[in-house]
Amino acid sequence: MREKIVFIGGGNMASAIIDGLLEQGRQQADFLVIEPYAPTRDGLSARGLHCRESVGPETADAALCVLATKPQVLREACGQVRQHLSPAATVVSIAAGVQLASLSDWLGGHARIVRAMPNTPAKVGLGMTGLYATPACGDAERARVDALFAAVGDRIWTDSEAMIDAVTAVTGSGPGYVFHFMSALAQGALELGFSAADARRLAVSTFRGAAGLAASEDVPLADLQERVTSKGGTTYAALSHLRQAGVADAIAQAVHQAEQRARELSAG
Repeated sequence: MREKIVFIGGGNMASAIIDGLLEQGRQQADFLVIEPYAPTRDGLSARGLHCRESVGPETADAALCVLATKPQVLREACGQVRQHLSPAATVVSIAAGVQLASLSDWLGGHARIVRAMPNTPAKVGLGMTGLYATPACGDAERARVDALFAAVGDRIWTDSEAMIDAVTAVTGSGPGYVFHFMSALAQGALELGFSAADARRLAVSTFRGAAGLAASEDVPLADLQERVTSKGGTTYAALSHLRQAGVADAIAQAVHQAEQRARELSAG
């Protein structure tokens, strides 16, 4: 018998995970989505997914319960889930800034919980998800959760819950940094005479190609940069300017700022 996965919330990230799992061969009948917002629920139902407006007894036989609501309504959602949750189930929270202690309390002392921090490229199967599990989660539980997020990209397990804040700063917020740089590159192309459409195409293709090249070779990123930098050439001129402007330091500091804010949110 295939294990049931319940999603509390059927928004973009839940939909991305479900789509990834369906592409890997899971069946629509394997999922139950609890979604109170009627238009979203109707859209999911139209795709053949089993949906309900509120949590009920059907949740009791779920092996995985994925909390995919917004953080501000998570406590209320947990209050509904706790009434039907099996002690054997593994709960996965993708809510940023909500600590395991709070989740366990809201779930009536439930022990098997995993905090996950996916990012938006999960929507196209290229996500990176940071994961941390409570000690009550054994190898089987971790394997289930790992398979869940393998459907939408890469995963990294952390050794402490505090490192989830670091994951948030690097990869959770990271796409925003990339889009910022990409936008600046497109602006430069625009100023050199390209149309807006072509400038965007040049920037996006450059990032896609560079990322693909980096993923294909297990070498330091600095080495890849060195390969495309000839002394006195165009790349050398551009990188010299970036170094003088302190761009690398600014990016590193931006990551630290994001991590600090993540810790503040986690502390409530």
